[in-house]
Amino acid sequence: MLSIFRKLFSRTEEKEETQEELMKKFLVAGLGNIGPKYHNTRHNIGFKVLDALAKEENLTFETQKLGDLTTYKFKGRTILLLKPSTYMNLSGKAVRYWLEKEKIPLENLLVVTDDINLPFGTIRLKAKGSAGGHNGLKDIETQLNTSKYCRFRFGVGAEFGKGRQVDYVLGEWSNEEESAMQERLEKGITLIKSFATAGLANTMNTFNGK
Repeated sequence: MLSIFRKLFSRTEEKEETQEELMKKFLVAGLGNIGPKYHNTRHNIGFKVLDALAKEENLTFETQKLGDLTTYKFKGRTILLLKPSTYMNLSGKAVRYWLEKEKIPLENLLVVTDDINLPFGTIRLKAKGSAGGHNGLKDIETQLNTSKYCRFRFGVGAEFGKGRQVDYVLGEWSNEEESAMQERLEKGITLIKSFATAGLANTMNTFNGK
């Protein structure tokens, strides 16, 4: 009887340890469009931030189902970096697949996206919110059936005339923006690390609007 109790206790303990490990897993999805024609466009800032983090940490993306992935180990956390290959409008399909496959809690999802409602380079971390007309965020909301997921909004400005929004976000960065980009990318990398270690509230207090 004692040996059976020990086995049951051991299994329960293992299950708790597994759950604890899951809480230390994160999915950071950078939104963008695949292909060289989109590589340096404003709409691809999600890819750009993740590429910068991968370069800094000597990580290599590998093509897997619905996207390019790499895994970043940092201070006891496992952070999956995902660049969906579904094109922007179907980003949610890749995000949902990898959340479910890796059993990552929804609160440990961070989506990196462009935002025309913020001046260039402005960083804002939010726990939830509307898609704001962003097709990638719309699809994620549809696939997850909720708007309560964390998003890292990177301001790209709104320097476009009436009816020119698509051309603007699918356009390339200006020389002035390019010259300021590295510092902004470094701040974005630090935000991602903080989100996984210090938590949402602390990271919001540290980075929002900066």
